[in-house]
Amino acid sequence: MDRRKFLKYGMMAGASTAAMRLNPDFLFTSAHAQEMRPLTFLSAENITGNWDPMAHTTLSQFNIEGFIMGFLTRSPMTPENPDEVIYELATEINVLDASHLEIKLREGVVFHDGEPFSAKDVKATFEYGAQPERSRQVYPGFADTFEVTTPDDYTVIVDTTKGGYGAAMFVFLASYLPIMSAKDIAGGPNGPLSQRLNGTGPFKFLEQSGNDTVMVANETYFRGAPKIPGVTFSFVGDGTTRMLSLMNGQADVIERLEPEQVETLEKEDGIVLNRAVSVENKYLWFRCSKPPFDNPLLRKAVCHAIDRNIILEVMGSAGEASSSFVSPIKFGYSDLENYPEYDPEECQRLLAEAGYPGGEGLPEIEYITSTGFYPKTKEYGEVITALLQEQGFPVTLNVMEVAAWNERLYDRPGGGPGHMIDCGWTSASPEPDLVLRTHFHSSSKRICGIEDPEIDAALDAERDAPSLDARRDSLQNNLMPLLAEKVPAYSLFTSVLMHGMRSDVKDLFIFPDGMMDASKTTMS
Repeated sequence: MDRRKFLKYGMMAGASTAAMRLNPDFLFTSAHAQEMRPLTFLSAENITGNWDPMAHTTLSQFNIEGFIMGFLTRSPMTPENPDEVIYELATEINVLDASHLEIKLREGVVFHDGEPFSAKDVKATFEYGAQPERSRQVYPGFADTFEVTTPDDYTVIVDTTKGGYGAAMFVFLASYLPIMSAKDIAGGPNGPLSQRLNGTGPFKFLEQSGNDTVMVANETYFRGAPKIPGVTFSFVGDGTTRMLSLMNGQADVIERLEPEQVETLEKEDGIVLNRAVSVENKYLWFRCSKPPFDNPLLRKAVCHAIDRNIILEVMGSAGEASSSFVSPIKFGYSDLENYPEYDPEECQRLLAEAGYPGGEGLPEIEYITSTGFYPKTKEYGEVITALLQEQGFPVTLNVMEVAAWNERLYDRPGGGPGHMIDCGWTSASPEPDLVLRTHFHSSSKRICGIEDPEIDAALDAERDAPSLDARRDSLQNNLMPLLAEKVPAYSLFTSVLMHGMRSDVKDLFIFPDGMMDASKTTMS
């Protein structure tokens, strides 16, 4: 990697000295998988059954993709270096000018089906992911706004002239997209893409058996074959069962630990804990597409009724305070001065201004949450419900198993189920618009269903800013203060990912979105 080229990029894009730092490209050698057992990971979330990476927004499948798929770059996104990038399938990323980005690719890489990796696969992935019907888009609203050309088999040029926004944001997007085979994409969304994962990563998809996704070591992985023979990724919905499985040795790694489980596991010999501030914020989403929360006064009144300090007490080690709409390790984060805080008097003032003094006349409000996946959702859901009832909101809490909650998550024509719903949102990239534009632009509304011309204009303005510094300023001083004023969703806190693992599991790297790099992992 040529650091000088990246430093030149940083200056051209207007990045501050500490804005982005790239690790040197790393290579390692590895013997073939030794006589070890596969790594067993217990997931808190089920899978959808459709393996197309662009057809879902399911964290468990993101995690599986992390083992199997290749990425142009990866972003560890530590709080100290939130914009750090490690090259993987890309070897260089250079901004040629404000509208043109050049990506140089690694040679000699092959997909698991034997197809050679080249520029055509990156082009096909970007173009497929930009289609508006994809659940997980390259970038919401990007369809027909950029062009990808391939001057040779290992060079990709992204041209955003037509879209009018800076090409530099594809640096961030490169860490988000699993690169798919152009051959698979040509088969359409109902072809091979939906039936299995085919990547360039350290593990190959073998089979799906019930709740178990079975992966085996890729002996031809370009950085050397993994040292473990494979990974078994299993859905176990009950948190206590996951913990006991770790304690008795039936599992090697488990996720989404409850605070009480952390306390228990800290006392156990042979078990270690991994804590990481994540890219995920937890939100209370309002159904802005229907009454009563089509009225921003009522949304803001709800926010002023909620004491987030109590929620953080409930969360314990699994929550981190933040006052913005993206995680502190996302590009453009800042604590907002106008972020709604607990203020019962302001809540009552807003209720009266909206025509519901003391909550009188409000319809019954359903608050939907899940149990078994996110830590403490039921417990802090009960806190929120009680606080709202205290201010006169007629709220009923509906606690659902993960699969049932998932079915009710997204907005629908005429308004989605319920009136408020609890859900986190994450992406494996520092790019904030993978949260903000995804949910708050009228062209890409997901959970809240907001349609607001002012928010649309603010989102377009920060996207179209000519440099990273200009984007940061637009995010911090225009868009996110506007969101705090209109609160289509209320960010409660930033999630802390708590994983428990057997102490003999060595060199397993866990990214802040929950993905894992097990390419160098050993188990004694």
